[in-house]
Amino acid sequence: MLDHIFTLARLPAGAGKYFALRLDEVGGGPAASAAAAIARLGGVASLFARVGDDAAAAAIVAELAAQGVDVEGVRRSPNAHSPTAAVLVGEGGERLIATYADPRLPDDATWLPLERIAAAGCLLVDVRWPTGAAAALGAAFAHGLPSVLDADASPEPEAVRPLLARASHVVFSQTGLAAATGIADPERALVVARRLAPGWLAVTLGERGALSLEAEGIRHWPAFAVSAIDTVGAGDVFHGAFALGLAETMPLPRAMRFAAAAAALKCARPGGRSGIPDRAAVERLLREELQ
Repeated sequence: MLDHIFTLARLPAGAGKYFALRLDEVGGGPAASAAAAIARLGGVASLFARVGDDAAAAAIVAELAAQGVDVEGVRRSPNAHSPTAAVLVGEGGERLIATYADPRLPDDATWLPLERIAAAGCLLVDVRWPTGAAAALGAAFAHGLPSVLDADASPEPEAVRPLLARASHVVFSQTGLAAATGIADPERALVVARRLAPGWLAVTLGERGALSLEAEGIRHWPAFAVSAIDTVGAGDVFHGAFALGLAETMPLPRAMRFAAAAAALKCARPGGRSGIPDRAAVERLLREELQ
């Protein structure tokens, strides 16, 4: 996905013309930004995805490659637009996003190089291409690998439900959890989500941290306090860092704090995923927490 990020003094209250203070054109999308985060944090990331055969595709692929992501698994589709988003960022880093995914992008997933998953330490998928995600999750299960589903909101909520049962770790956004369960309260919704997803479950709540469903009940994971400038991609960074933690066999508490630190530092930097922190910055914040 290619993000066009317009920074405003405040988010619009209604229709009208608004003048941006800053424009950033950077790659976006949940799995792609998670892959970029993994690479930035010192991991090895390969992305399997669909793009169009347009100028946006060239920009998307070139940027990911420059960030160290293996893009051999990114397939271009003739006569289709690459996924694109218009993002408005206002005071305190809050954002409003309009995304477009071209329905002409082929749904077929038989071309995916699933044999490469066997060599991975962890698989991460998002809900933007359910057919591809289901195929990849099946391969991860067959090879006994941990898998993370970024269960964000989707225009096809029914297509997401089967994915919930296939991932070893499901990390919802708050809107994704509400859509999956029909329950707004995240604590109650996590409990209900257990009927849909037998794996480990969590939900991210922005500045309020995250919740996970443990054997002893709901556990709260606090967020790191930062002055938020731009929250675009923060959830994607969280998912990428969490998946990297699992690949590095971190204990779950360590993986959650690692992910929270990476996401917090991203929020303190402008420019969408161009603000992803490096490993040294994340480890420094984690050390400061212990002092």
